[in-house]
Amino acid sequence: MIPSTPSARRLAGTLYAYAFLTDLVLLYPVYALLFADTGLSVGQISSLFVIWSLASIALEVPSGAWADATSRRRMLCLAPLCTAAGFTLWTVVPSYPAFAAGFVLWGAGGALASGATEALVFDELDRLGAADRYARVIGRARTAGTVGVLGSIVLAAPVLALGGYPAVGAASVVACLLAAAVAVRFPDDRRVAGPDLDRAGDGTCLSGGPDTVHTVPGAHDTVHTVPRGLDVDSAVPAGGRAASTVVSAADAATAGPDPDEDELGWWQGLRAGVAEARGSRPVRRAVLLVAGVGAVWGALDEYTPLLARDTGVALTTVPLLLLIVTVGQIVGGLLAPVGQRFGGRGYAVLLAGSALALASGALVGHPAGFGLVAVAFGGLQLASVLADARLQARITGPRATVTSLAGMGTDLTIIVVYAGYGLVATMAGNPVAFAVAAVPYLLIAAALAIRPGRRPETARAGGGGPGR
Repeated sequence: MIPSTPSARRLAGTLYAYAFLTDLVLLYPVYALLFADTGLSVGQISSLFVIWSLASIALEVPSGAWADATSRRRMLCLAPLCTAAGFTLWTVVPSYPAFAAGFVLWGAGGALASGATEALVFDELDRLGAADRYARVIGRARTAGTVGVLGSIVLAAPVLALGGYPAVGAASVVACLLAAAVAVRFPDDRRVAGPDLDRAGDGTCLSGGPDTVHTVPGAHDTVHTVPRGLDVDSAVPAGGRAASTVVSAADAATAGPDPDEDELGWWQGLRAGVAEARGSRPVRRAVLLVAGVGAVWGALDEYTPLLARDTGVALTTVPLLLLIVTVGQIVGGLLAPVGQRFGGRGYAVLLAGSALALASGALVGHPAGFGLVAVAFGGLQLASVLADARLQARITGPRATVTSLAGMGTDLTIIVVYAGYGLVATMAGNPVAFAVAAVPYLLIAAALAIRPGRRPETARAGGGGPGR
């Protein structure tokens, strides 16, 4: 069900359109061919991927801190413009230096959106009293992005046939520009701090509340609350407002402005986010869970064509097998509302079942095995959405900064997975490499099953939430 208020519906619709357009990049399925046809060697192409990864990692956390210090909507507008600039370079002056610069710009665009998107959506839903809808909304947004990728695959061939690489590049630039235009519709409630203004962009509202108050030192020295409906240890947050900041109007009126408030900015926000990720055990666990769950299957996605080819099908059949996997991801994203009911053990079962399906589907060595691979990718897509929701529910400080730390952890882990996969696949083949990659999910599932999360008070009282 879509969030019921007009503001929430507008937020969700804008997010879905933004996610779809940012992934409707016709260069996706053909950019490796563009590099090769320009005369680049395999080594040069690999070096471009390294440049892309390094740019994303280097800019991930600083951009998250910037999003906490400035307008998140502005960040989401700038992100596709950076990517569009990179694709323009590829289209106008196709060469190794242009490709390298384009990947840096693409990495910058991804870093600008990473963290800022999740923070803006969660804080705005929380401000509207719909924080419990976050997993549902972000799951559908990921589904919209996957549909965009599907659209790019379908459209790339006819556009390439009509106008070659320039036409594909131009269409990709147009999609990015449209995404930037859509981003203008995002709400931007961040206001200058003061005694009589709330800071909705930081998750702050001027309202009373009975929740326990925790002071978090950092970027704004704000007072944050953890609602009693929040499950501290379970896989997903309970329903209701989560991790919002609550102060009474009387306290706000008498406290007066903080004399140091105007001096606090990007650097202080960065330090506060890192401090929260290090010092808060629930946040640290959530950050590690996001990285551990998202990285492995995110890296494996790049190797599914090789696994499909190893089943012995014709080359023209490979895209059909990949389509099955993509459909699995779409279904996984749409199942987020169901997954919100999972407690710690339910989440562990989801991970373990996905891992077994992944290993079995890969090792069967038959095209029918891709049905199991699709089930696995669907389950892991759902697990990633729920891990992100868990993280957002625990953050009390600079939200985009902490989310970007999780993104950086994911990027670093993906590089490790790439290296490990290459080693195992070289020695034993792609099916075995896929099966080995499922082992980390079994380990995470075992850890969660041994120490399941406690049920939230709202669940014990008869309300909804994980564990029920």
